[in-house]
Amino acid sequence: MSDAELASLAAAAGLQQSWQDVHGQQRQVAPETLRAVLAALGLPVAGAAAMQEAQAQLAQAARRLPPLLTMTCGAEGVAVPGMEVGERYKLRLEGGVSFEGRLEPGWAGEARLPGLAVPGYHRLEVGARDCLLAAAPPRCFSLAEAGAEAGAGQAGAPWALAVQLYGLRRPGDLGIGDFGAAGELAQAAAGLGAVALGLSPVHAQFSADLNRYSPYAPSSRLLLNVLHADPAAALGPLVAEPAAEPAGDDPELIDWPAASARKLARLRRLFAVAADHPGFLAFRAQAAPALEEHARFEALHAHFHGQDPALWHWQSWPEDCRSPQGAGVQRFAAAQGREVAFHAFCQWLADASQGAAQHQARQAGMALGLICDLAVGTDSGGSHAWSRQREVVGGLSIGAPPDVFSPLGQDWGLTAFCPLQMRAGGFTAFRELLGAAMRHAGGIRLDHAMGLQRLWVVPRGASAEQGVYLGYPVQDLLRLLALESQRQRCIVIGEDLGTLPEGFHHRMAAAGILGMRVLWFEQAADGQFRPPATWSPEAVALTTTHDLPTVAGWWRGRDITWRQALHRFPSAAAAAAEIRQRQADRGALWQAMQASGATDGASDGATSGPAPEDPQPVVDAALAHVAGAACALAMLPLEDALGLEEQPNLPGTVAGHPNWQRRLPGPAAGLLDQPVVARRLRSFAAGRRRGAP
Repeated sequence: MSDAELASLAAAAGLQQSWQDVHGQQRQVAPETLRAVLAALGLPVAGAAAMQEAQAQLAQAARRLPPLLTMTCGAEGVAVPGMEVGERYKLRLEGGVSFEGRLEPGWAGEARLPGLAVPGYHRLEVGARDCLLAAAPPRCFSLAEAGAEAGAGQAGAPWALAVQLYGLRRPGDLGIGDFGAAGELAQAAAGLGAVALGLSPVHAQFSADLNRYSPYAPSSRLLLNVLHADPAAALGPLVAEPAAEPAGDDPELIDWPAASARKLARLRRLFAVAADHPGFLAFRAQAAPALEEHARFEALHAHFHGQDPALWHWQSWPEDCRSPQGAGVQRFAAAQGREVAFHAFCQWLADASQGAAQHQARQAGMALGLICDLAVGTDSGGSHAWSRQREVVGGLSIGAPPDVFSPLGQDWGLTAFCPLQMRAGGFTAFRELLGAAMRHAGGIRLDHAMGLQRLWVVPRGASAEQGVYLGYPVQDLLRLLALESQRQRCIVIGEDLGTLPEGFHHRMAAAGILGMRVLWFEQAADGQFRPPATWSPEAVALTTTHDLPTVAGWWRGRDITWRQALHRFPSAAAAAAEIRQRQADRGALWQAMQASGATDGASDGATSGPAPEDPQPVVDAALAHVAGAACALAMLPLEDALGLEEQPNLPGTVAGHPNWQRRLPGPAAGLLDQPVVARRLRSFAAGRRRGAP
């Protein structure tokens, strides 16, 4: 095959064959990477004839009426592939009204459906063919539509808290934070004026492998992590008195295997007495097939992995168990019906718990309630990949190209949807995912939101830098996101940090997706920090995120100390340079906070002395600085409200740093009552009122 043929096929499949690195240099993707990714997408590349067939396959798909078309309401309409101008169509609106017409000519002579004002999922019929028409509103559900311009009846710009759910404490939680604690914290935060509580991902994990607990590497994004269940939310009086949490060697850290085992043991005791609970039976009867598939996967995974640790991945299971439709799966489900029912029961408890936390938050006065984090992908060995094999890319993992922080690139070991199959399948899996994410939430945060337009994919066995950008149907995805957001009355936040496609910020803003503006990154090329009054209004202002140092930790250089201890610097000289840079950045940040009035109440740039060594006054100043941002929403991580130095996760580490293990100091119900915390939150709320856009 010629390089030109390979390049042509790669372009047709959405592969970006060159990219700009962090130093501004253009990098070419190697031909072997293109071949591996094309093969993983199901496009044959073994010879010129195969590649011609693949080209024809893509061209035919582009000319064929797809299972689902998207359009924006109020726009000029949408092209209808495979149809002729003047053909008669019939449109059955979701509400039941039908009307007919003829397809109109577009600017390039293509057949177009005229514009439509009614959003929803409609049925379009043209001749003997038909498809679903997703007519989307122009923008996602907004803070204004949610009534979230202010909290607790106060004027001004809204603010929210963010927390790592697993880190919360309450009596009887057995060592891992749960939705009951989230509800208690939300109630307390609402009393101080917060409009929302942001949570770390709560996706389903692997009950048969208690050593896997990263919230960003789940088994499935369609179901919930049952370890966060608060059984009382569904069972009420059936739940025994809370057990005291056993003391550990280090009560500040979660012992995930031990705590998970305790939680699962309690869930089994509850199942033994409540397996026939009417609420569970109704939940299971009404649930989508995803519940049963996940419950079967959990039981199968425990069965095979328990027999042999080498059978951890479902691709290693007997062939008749490698898909939900396999004969072996059907036999297993019939023989092990009670075990399958147990995992469905756990999901019922988790779902009821999340619903109760959202209800508690809204009842307390939060305009949004919970904002739930949607991870960018799932583990290839999990139930989502097992049950949605057609929609998920096999043989590829997603990550990031080389940058300053990761000069060799990143491979997250996660899998994601295949863009070609998304279109071919009518975006069913994507819509299913959005429905699950928004079920009990007033907002969602899309991790690595750039994945709506492109993902860095790495062929199996290749290094992270040997990847390529794979394009996604961003216009379709944004329309579906807007439609589901409005239907579920759920705002959308997109994590837009890192290397972005050109024009991506504009796309997000036009779609009503709030970006993220983090204090550490609001820095100009000359090293000066930008005034918060200039931060983007179409965004959420934050002091930090789960992957970055807290304010106190940044000020003390704890992240640098950790990276030194774990040999994450290429040389001692590089570490020394980082320390010098941090000292310069500390001075620049303190100067910026003085200029914004965050340190002395002034707003004219007057100084109030040298920067302190104690990080706590810096925390106070940073909170005031970010509260004054022009952003539509400000979200304060609880670690910074508490003035903690350690961050939840240190990217690039698997062992050595206690990622996703830190517990917060004190019960959730009383965390905000601590005098210093209450003072900071009152000040943060006041800053939002003064700094309202």
